[in-house]
Amino acid sequence: MAAPGENLRINGDRLWDSLMEMAQVGPGIAGGCNRQTLTDEDAEGRKLFQKWCEDAGMTMGVDKMGTMFMTRPGTDPDALPVYVGSHLDTQPTGGKYDGVLGVLGALEVVRSMNDLGIKTRHPIVVTNWANEEGARFAPAMLASGVFAGVHSLEYGYGRKDLEGKTYGEELERIGWLGDEEVGARKMHAYYELHIEQGPILEAEGKDIGVVTHCQGLWWLEFTLTGKEAHTGSTPMALRVNAGLAMSRILEMVQDVAMSEQPGAVGGVGQVNFSPNSRNVLPGKVVFTVDIRTPSQEKLDRMRAKIEAEAARICEDLGVGCSVEAVGHFDPVTFDEELVGNVRKAAERLGYSHMNIISGAGHDACWAAKVAPATMVMCPCVDGLSHNEAEEISKEWAKAGTDVLFHAVLETAGIVE
Repeated sequence: MAAPGENLRINGDRLWDSLMEMAQVGPGIAGGCNRQTLTDEDAEGRKLFQKWCEDAGMTMGVDKMGTMFMTRPGTDPDALPVYVGSHLDTQPTGGKYDGVLGVLGALEVVRSMNDLGIKTRHPIVVTNWANEEGARFAPAMLASGVFAGVHSLEYGYGRKDLEGKTYGEELERIGWLGDEEVGARKMHAYYELHIEQGPILEAEGKDIGVVTHCQGLWWLEFTLTGKEAHTGSTPMALRVNAGLAMSRILEMVQDVAMSEQPGAVGGVGQVNFSPNSRNVLPGKVVFTVDIRTPSQEKLDRMRAKIEAEAARICEDLGVGCSVEAVGHFDPVTFDEELVGNVRKAAERLGYSHMNIISGAGHDACWAAKVAPATMVMCPCVDGLSHNEAEEISKEWAKAGTDVLFHAVLETAGIVE
């Protein structure tokens, strides 16, 4: 089997056109996308992706979590497939590229193989993982987590959104409840292309991030219980203020993350006050602390510090405190051979590159539990993501997909 030649490139214009067309499905209000998991917009995006894949000669399978698997056959019926993909779901105010580039880049790999008449020994499976974002149904990377055996199917189906709707009910409602057993498929390898979602590649002037590791993560959902009371007539000394406890915990999380530098982050992105009225002290505050680091030792230490200190803060204020871990994965070291394939591809194609650690979680983190896996990253403007202003260039998209193309062919085996 031959190595891919440096003249092999994807069609950058076609890729970009596909990205722009998908962005019209579930458009945001400020130039981005709102295509949250298991919404009508998600269903519409899935149908468009299905059509494109079937037009490219692929056949579809859908598992019981709603993940889509689009297969291009290989020449060896006994060879396990090379899986390539990411996710089409977005944040409520998401960008046009987060996740989508990885799915449509994988589709472009197959389209380019068709254009060039390339056959591979291993089948190629273009994958759209369901509920990667976790914006509507926590935790993130839910379907890939069930696939990898981290979560049970029952756990996945029971996840609820803020309106109390369950994942299982909504999956059936939009018509994307598949019949495949989740995790029954076996992988030869898994590749995922993604925008960096951080500023490093752009700042360093590099075209390609060769992803060697992914940070570990804990999402810790705190429920603080105080006493609802009038903000104007309740004396300061008599308040049981869950909002004040939350503010002190937020400051403490910042201090804990700073004490673990370099290579650790922590913060809070979601807060819900109840009753959320201007002149009522909150009786309940629910918020999620997000901590991440590529060091298992630091991750364990940060969680322990935060939970212990939060309990002390709440006790001092007479506020009730409970904590539930609603998202977690350990730090991931990606497969050395696949990482090498990405690096070789960048060098063969003449793209500048550097090693990078993914600051965000991705489906590749769970795929790595069941098969060799790695990622390819391209820059994004100012490192901005999970924002409608998220932006990349056509050249960055093409470079990342060219590298993905070569790495996938290296693993799938070109048949002369």
